[in-house]
Amino acid sequence: MERLTSTTTFEGTRDDITTQISLVWGQIKAPLIVPLLQIAVVLCLIMSLMLFLERVYMGIVIVLLKFFGRKPEKRYKWEPIKDDVELGNSAYPMVLVQIPMYNEREVYQLSIGAACGLSWPSDRIIIQVLDDSTDPTIKDLVELECQRWANKGINIKYEIRDNRNGYKAGALKEGMKRSYVKHCDYVAIFDADFQPEPDFLWRTVPFLAHNPEIALVQARWKFVNSDECLMTRMQEMSLDYHFTVEQEVGSSTYAFFGFNGTAGVWRIAALNEAGGWKDRTTVEDMDLAVRASLKGWKFVYLGTLKVKNELPSTLKAYRYQQHRWSCGPANLFRKMAMEIIRNKKVTPWKKVHVIYSFFFVRKIVAHINTFVFYCVVLPATVVVPEVVVPKWGAVYIPSIITLLNAVGTPRSLHLLVFWILFENVMSLHRTKATIIGLLEASRVNEWVVTEKLGDALKGKAAKAPKKPRFKIGERLHLLELGVGAYLFFCGCYDIFFGKNHFFIFLFMQAIAFFIMGFGYIGTFVPSSF
Repeated sequence: MERLTSTTTFEGTRDDITTQISLVWGQIKAPLIVPLLQIAVVLCLIMSLMLFLERVYMGIVIVLLKFFGRKPEKRYKWEPIKDDVELGNSAYPMVLVQIPMYNEREVYQLSIGAACGLSWPSDRIIIQVLDDSTDPTIKDLVELECQRWANKGINIKYEIRDNRNGYKAGALKEGMKRSYVKHCDYVAIFDADFQPEPDFLWRTVPFLAHNPEIALVQARWKFVNSDECLMTRMQEMSLDYHFTVEQEVGSSTYAFFGFNGTAGVWRIAALNEAGGWKDRTTVEDMDLAVRASLKGWKFVYLGTLKVKNELPSTLKAYRYQQHRWSCGPANLFRKMAMEIIRNKKVTPWKKVHVIYSFFFVRKIVAHINTFVFYCVVLPATVVVPEVVVPKWGAVYIPSIITLLNAVGTPRSLHLLVFWILFENVMSLHRTKATIIGLLEASRVNEWVVTEKLGDALKGKAAKAPKKPRFKIGERLHLLELGVGAYLFFCGCYDIFFGKNHFFIFLFMQAIAFFIMGFGYIGTFVPSSF
């Protein structure tokens, strides 16, 4: 009898709570929730239109470039640097090659070997290894590798410093202070996992030598591990669009684009005029590019010149990288917006391109709209049917934007659905980072070097398999799990009460958030690694 009484009491309490929640929801829904959601829908539709017009514009430019064949070699003077009997090798510009690295045990030999293998007169090139490693063993290995190449007659300098102030920007800035750099005309920069082909300088330096207005020649990245796992294939799709479309359009229209921080050659005079390397944000490369552009310098992008490199294949490394790549541009936009507006050396159209297109739409709106619209607002309309999202905003525009993004990697078209789900999940992390950058909140200057695995995992595979490490802090991501639960709830609500039929998308997106939230994506590194 007592058990029956307690059960009845519990059910009664539960019914009371449910009734109270329903009453509160009914009271705030019409006067508060509906208007707020309507405003959110309007703002999201405006941002979607901005992204749509930006993608269509870039698509049209790419088609025109292909149709008219406007290659960099036709827009600028390019011819091989010729031998001079009288001048000898001094006819060739002096080139500095910088390789910044930090505890790069798995890839240091590849990058140093590739740089030392660059074809250029031996007395007109200096290889500078900027080693910020804190691991004494790795430091010794890098120094021995430099010594090994020096014994072969390569002009290679091993440079270290007693602190890591400014991280990569600080290392590059310190490297430029060396006395031998004063004799150099150009500087090529390669991150520790980049492997340029021997003819890299022969294809890039002539643009700088024959066109005094050009400050930067940027090459494209070629991913050696894109087939390692599904996550690297998703990254390849996003980055291929960046290089195939965004960089190409910027180079051909306004002679401006963001320096990718590696696989590029700078005119040292332009670098110095722009103020050199600054460590005020986590995107020192973009910072330098914007400042150089405001001085009137032009950039050239060579889509046909590819440099091998490695994509981050662990979720932890990828999240750190994306935080830096999303937070940094937003923070730089905050710092430089007024400086760009007040600048008098560039045309108003270029200012509009840099502020609106390059920064606002691509670096801020793209991240925020992807998460807020598709992962928050659109699912909320299922629970609040009074707010209707027009079909052109919910279906047509997103579909066109997605298809335009997919043109960069035709071989991965069959993975388009997975890419959409993956990008929507990552948009949460990027949106958070973007807001941190705009507000200059904590972690705004957080710099974690992207982990490179090289062939390490292949070596591990030959050994007895071990269970992957499980650290709750690394594997569980509560924000992703929370959004996944929200989407799952909205999907269930749509099945029982809704009329939108969004539940298929909502369930698929919820599963994607759960998978990422539990860390089950990317390469798992054995605990002994």
